[in-house]
Order: sequence, then C-alpha cells, then structure tokens
Amino acid sequence: MKNLLQFRTAARHRGTARLGAIALLALLLTAVPIHAAFGQTAPALGSAGSFAVLGGTAVSLTDSAVIGNVGSPVAVTLVRGTVVGTVYPAGDPVVVAAYNAFLGAYNTVADMGLYPCTGALDTAYTDATLTLTPGVYCNDAAVTFTRTVLTLDALGDPNAVWIFKIGTLGTGALTGTSLSVVMADGGQPCNVYWWTAQAATMTTSNFKGDILAGAAGTFTGGSVIGRTMTQAGLTMTGTDVFGCNNLVPQPPMDDCKEYCKEYCKGHDDDHDKDHDKDHDKGHDKDHDKDHGKDKDKDHDKGHHDRR
Repeated sequence: MKNLLQFRTAARHRGTARLGAIALLALLLTAVPIHAAFGQTAPALGSAGSFAVLGGTAVSLTDSAVIGNVGSPVAVTLVRGTVVGTVYPAGDPVVVAAYNAFLGAYNTVADMGLYPCTGALDTAYTDATLTLTPGVYCNDAAVTFTRTVLTLDALGDPNAVWIFKIGTLGTGALTGTSLSVVMADGGQPCNVYWWTAQAATMTTSNFKGDILAGAAGTFTGGSVIGRTMTQAGLTMTGTDVFGCNNLVPQPPMDDCKEYCKEYCKGHDDDHDKDHDKDHDKGHDKDHDKDHGKDKDKDHDKGHHDRR
C-alpha cells in the first residue's frame, strides 16, 4: 500500500522527531482497521463473475442444470444437461478473459496481507452444527464436512462477507458430503468465497458460495448457489447450479431442473406462438395471391366472353 503520508525532516528542529513519531504511530494504528475491513470486502472477480461454471482445463456437465454462463478455455462437454445462459465454446476470447480474471482473484484472496485470517476452521466436521459470523476463516491444510449444517449469520447486514481459505500452506482440499450451507439474517450466498489450494469435492450437498479452487472440482448430486471456478477440470453430475450473474433471474423455486423445465416450456410456447403467427401471415399472403389470381382469371374470362 502506498504511503499516503509524506514527511520532511528538519534535523535542526526539536519538534521534528516528535512529529515523526506521532505520525508513524498514527499510521500503525490505522493500518489494523484498514486490513481488517479489507479482509471482509468481497474480492473483485471481474469478467469471471458472469460465469456460474468455469473450468480451467475442461467442463463436463452430465444430467445437470445450470442457470448462468458456462465455459472453459480448453473443452466443454454437455450430456443431457440444461443451461439457461450461454455455453461458450472452448478458446472463446470471453472465456479466456474470464479465466484470467479468476486467476487474478484467486491470487488476491491467497494474499495473507490483503486477506488475513480472523478465525480458524477445524480439519474435520462430522454430524456437526456450526454457526459463523462474517470474517476470514482459515486452515493451513484440508477441511472436510460430513453431514454438517453450516449456518452463516450475517447479523442483519446484507453486505456481510465470508471468506474461507483452505490449505493456506500450499496443500489442502475442500471436501463436503451431505453438507448443508444455510444463510441467516440477511446473508447472501454470493458474498461467500471458498478459496482452496487444491481440489473441491461436493457430494449430495446443498452448497452456497463462490468456489475458487486451485485444482479440479467434482460435484455429484446436490446443488450450488454461487459460482464454481477451478484451475483444472470441473465435473458435475446430477447437480443444480444457480449462478450469481445479475442478468440471470433468481429462480422462484428450489429445484433448478424444474425451473429450467418451466423456463424452456415458456420459451417453447412463445416460439410456437410466433411460429403460428408467421404461419398465419404466410397463409394470408398465399390466400391473397390465390384470390388475386382467381380475380385476374375471372376478369380475363369475362373480357373474352364479351368479345
């Protein structure tokens, strides 16, 4: 951080040393709240924020439904998947820019100077019920949640931010099995960030928050409300994903597949209506043409008969 205070010293002035000491003390005192406040400020995701699913080396969706944009700089595979959003082809400049923005955000959150830890995470939670208020929670290794209910209490602040940093010493994965993340008292899922040094794996979990993974991501069943971004491959099987992009409306029901079904049904109905209109217009035009031809024939016939 660039020093906002610049001092000039005058060696022959008695008050100079004291002034410098007071200014230095003031700077040190203000540094603590600045870091603490910044630690609970949402990291900027840039263009990556418009993606619900973003994989570094590949994205594979099987029997999954996604509300939001999907992409990978390398490869995207959809098998019986439904996407309400844009599926960007591999190598698309939009995807490449988004992936680079994700890498920038990943490195920013990893910085302990910018995002110092305010709380600690245990290595394992099993059959647990846990409530956490806003802050930056860390573990220098892996963290596993099994049949755990994690409640994130915003204390009435809709802008409250949670940041989880897993594997801060360089190795460590995030694993959840039957994990349920619950927002309370105004908390917003898209203000929750899960940074992990390595992979992120969720099985039959109702997960909330943005995942920033340093390796691969594997999701089986369950749901995600937030963004999922990985540096390696991202595989989702039977998972419903609700992205945070403001251009995509929040679904009015819990089941993404049902929402997508209704969305697509409405879209198809509108398409059918437009098709019917176009058909009717075409029919009317053809009718007018045929009617005009008949009139011309009758006119010519009458003219011939009179002759």
